[in-house]
Amino acid sequence: MSETNKQQSTFSNTIGFNAVFRIVIKGFMDMMPLNLAVIPWGILCGSLAIQRDFSVLEALLMPLIVFAGSAQLVATELIGGNAPLATILFTTFIISSRHFLYGLSLRDKMKVLPSRWRYPLGFLLTDELFALSTHSRAFKGKVRLIYALASGGSFYICWLLWNIIGIFAGSYLPDLTSLGLDFAIAVTFIALVIPSIKNSSILVAVIVSGSCSVIFKLLSWELDLVLSALMGMLAGYYVLRYQQKVKSKSQEQN
Repeated sequence: MSETNKQQSTFSNTIGFNAVFRIVIKGFMDMMPLNLAVIPWGILCGSLAIQRDFSVLEALLMPLIVFAGSAQLVATELIGGNAPLATILFTTFIISSRHFLYGLSLRDKMKVLPSRWRYPLGFLLTDELFALSTHSRAFKGKVRLIYALASGGSFYICWLLWNIIGIFAGSYLPDLTSLGLDFAIAVTFIALVIPSIKNSSILVAVIVSGSCSVIFKLLSWELDLVLSALMGMLAGYYVLRYQQKVKSKSQEQN
């Protein structure tokens, strides 16, 4: 049996019901702060769809199928403005392109999994799940897959629920887009980034990517998010390499 098949077979081993229940509860509870943090964001997405003349069914299909807050907001605005299909697809592609970076980061871990694990995890992979799955409190080993499905699944259900609330709110309340609910987007990402800053290389990456995103946004560059992320990663990489060289030289001298 090949190494890949051996690794895949380990995921078919059964786990006790009590252990599964404990993992599911932990995944749900660990994701709960983020589930609550996106309440304004989800309500905004749902209400915006109704206010842009989407039917209730069309508004429901956005969180059910798209499941991407920023892309959902932009796509709703573009569709409501009768933008060409090519513009809608290209814009949402650019906005969601950071998920390629997530995929590259998780590629070595995910490629050994059978498709019954890869496809659901790929669909549920959001910024929030990516940040949570790399947290030190997350489960390790085989059970990390159940943990990821539980936490990602709870986020999907809550996101759908907040959108449904927004859909009904948008039908009966004035324009919610004037309330500044989109600020929840920035707050959520800040909450995801800050705990991950554990060394100087990550700090440099955050500062460079944040500064570049502001500059590129002011310049109205279409690829501002992707370019900012790449610039931040390059800066962090070179800082890390410099630190490793300094450390190796000091070890040689000692």
